[in-house]
Amino acid sequence: MTPQELRAFALQLAEEAMVTIAGAHASPDQSATKVDAGDWVTPFDKAVETQTRDRIHAQYPGHRVVGEEFGADADAGGGAEITWYLDPIDGTMNFVHGVPWVAFSLAAVDSQGIVAGVVADVYRREIYSASRGGGAYIDARRVNCASHDRIGGGVFLTEWSRQAAWSGMDEYLHAISAEAGASRIMGSCALALALVGVGRATGTVLPGFYNPWDVYAGALIAREGGAVIAGRSGPTGEVPLDGVMAATPGVADKLLKLWSADQ
Repeated sequence: MTPQELRAFALQLAEEAMVTIAGAHASPDQSATKVDAGDWVTPFDKAVETQTRDRIHAQYPGHRVVGEEFGADADAGGGAEITWYLDPIDGTMNFVHGVPWVAFSLAAVDSQGIVAGVVADVYRREIYSASRGGGAYIDARRVNCASHDRIGGGVFLTEWSRQAAWSGMDEYLHAISAEAGASRIMGSCALALALVGVGRATGTVLPGFYNPWDVYAGALIAREGGAVIAGRSGPTGEVPLDGVMAATPGVADKLLKLWSADQ
């Protein structure tokens, strides 16, 4: 199977998930919490994960799935050729309260790294996707990251460390503001990364409280769109799980300095 074939399959799963999520109506009364009062889970998170797992296992019986709600497949062992990382609803807090900034995120990973990924922007009815070496897309349209070479006028995304500010966050946000950049905290790591790759955000910094299913697909889309992916120590070919930046090449060095200045 090629990266393009895996991307095409992931697109099918994203379309199916998007229909389920967009047609659902969650509320706090119908939902529960996990780690704390801000960590929501709904019946729809579980339904979409089950639906997606079943489709992957039917299509590729030897593949492994690691999902937010049900963890890793118990019987897949460590020898699977492909492992799929799945977040059925990224932005469940938003979903529960009716805030239309919610994503489905799915990435296929092999021994060399992330092969294919999709992030479905549920309420915009768009799917961002990429395959390794194959570029980034909005639906069927090939796209690239923005050509911005300065902070001013750009949109810069970040996320809380759960519901708390991360170390250096105040200084970082003030530095972006001082250069006339616009900071946004929207509630989805997957969308925050993917939007850099498709040219809608200039840069994203995530502090390192996330899991692989939150960031793998979005990071691939950012990279394939031409963005620089970096950890705190600089650009990397991996996706660091202790803090990651995605930025257009023209601002990557400066954004990395602003992020790491107070670490």
